[in-house]
Amino acid sequence: MKKILMSICLAGLPLLVLAKLPTPVLSDEAKAKAAEAAAKTAWAGKVDAFLLCKAQDKVAARYFETAKAAGKETKPPTAAPACAEPGPFVYTPVEAKPIEAAGAHSPAATATSPPSTKQPDAVVNPAKKP
Repeated sequence: MKKILMSICLAGLPLLVLAKLPTPVLSDEAKAKAAEAAAKTAWAGKVDAFLLCKAQDKVAARYFETAKAAGKETKPPTAAPACAEPGPFVYTPVEAKPIEAAGAHSPAATATSPPSTKQPDAVVNPAKKP
């Protein structure tokens, strides 16, 4: 009996692994935090690239210095772009804009103004003649 029960449990295990979890619904605050974290990660990557560039320049300068002191013949270094310092981390959140110019799909607080055009709908969207 135990063998049958164990075999059933083991047979059902792959079904649990294949089950798909629903995607989590993120609030606007969570989306903003995720966007800020992504921006901070990108900035950290730029800082790391800058530090690597500076270290490579320092190593290359030291190599050419020691090679010159030892009397070795070296080829001139290839031209490389200067190391670009990324500066301090600055994040400016993106503001959500209404889909339409009149703000029809915006929350009620922002849709209090009239449509942004003075033309009637019949002029903008003429009916097709059969």
